[in-house]
Amino acid sequence: MRRLVLLAPVLPALTACGVIRSSEEEATDAARETATHAGQRLHGPRPRTAEAVGRSAAGVDGVEVLRVKGTATHEGDGVELVVRTSGSAYNGWFDVEEVTVRRCFALRVSPEAEWGEEARDVACPGGLPLGFGPPPEVPQVALEEKLPRVPEGGRVDEAEVRRALAALDMDPSITTEVKTENGRVGIVLSPPADPHEPVDCVLAVVAPGGTSTWTPPRVRRMPGEGGCSVDDALHPAPPPH
Repeated sequence: MRRLVLLAPVLPALTACGVIRSSEEEATDAARETATHAGQRLHGPRPRTAEAVGRSAAGVDGVEVLRVKGTATHEGDGVELVVRTSGSAYNGWFDVEEVTVRRCFALRVSPEAEWGEEARDVACPGGLPLGFGPPPEVPQVALEEKLPRVPEGGRVDEAEVRRALAALDMDPSITTEVKTENGRVGIVLSPPADPHEPVDCVLAVVAPGGTSTWTPPRVRRMPGEGGCSVDDALHPAPPPH
C-alpha cells in the first residue's frame, strides 16, 4: 500500500514531462504512421491523375480516402488527399483495455513532395469515404484490329497510326507514346499505375510486313525495370529465363 502511495504523485509529473504518454497519443501516432506509409506508397515520378492517386490510396490497407483535391500529380501543386486511418495502443498505467482512435491526415502527391514526408493532422471532413471505379484498361484487342497493316517493302505512315489510335476512343488517363525509327512505328499504351505495382502496358509495332501487339512479362513491367517504354516496343527485350 505504501508503494502505491509513493507512486501516485509521480504519475502526473511523469506525464507532464512527456516520459509517459497516454494510450490515445500513442494510438494517434500509430494512425499517423499508417497515413505516412500510404504517402510513401503513392510517391513516384510517373504522372498520374487525381482519380488514379485516390484509387491507389484507397487500396492501401487501413486507409479511407475522404477528399481529393487537384487534377494531376504534375499539375500545379499536385494532388492532396485527406485520408482517415485508425491506430491502437495500450498503456497499463492509465487504461484497463486497448484504446483505438480514428484520425484524419493530409497527404500531398507531387514531384515536389519529399519521400517519407510525415502526414499532416487535419480535421475529418463529413461524409462517407470516396469510392473509385476500376482502373481503365488498354483495349489490346481493339488496338490490334485498328492498327494498319503495311505490306513488305511498303512505307509506314505515322500519321495513319495516330489516327488509328485516336479511333480507339480510350480513357484520357491512358498514356500514349508513338515513335518512328528506321521505317517502323513503335507504340506504348499504359494506364495509371500504383508506383509499387507492375504497369499494365501494351506495346505495339507497325512495320512493313508485320504489325504486332503484346504485353511484356510481369518482371519487365515492375517499377524501375523500364519495360513499358516506346523504345521497348521498337527493341523488344528477350524473354526472361
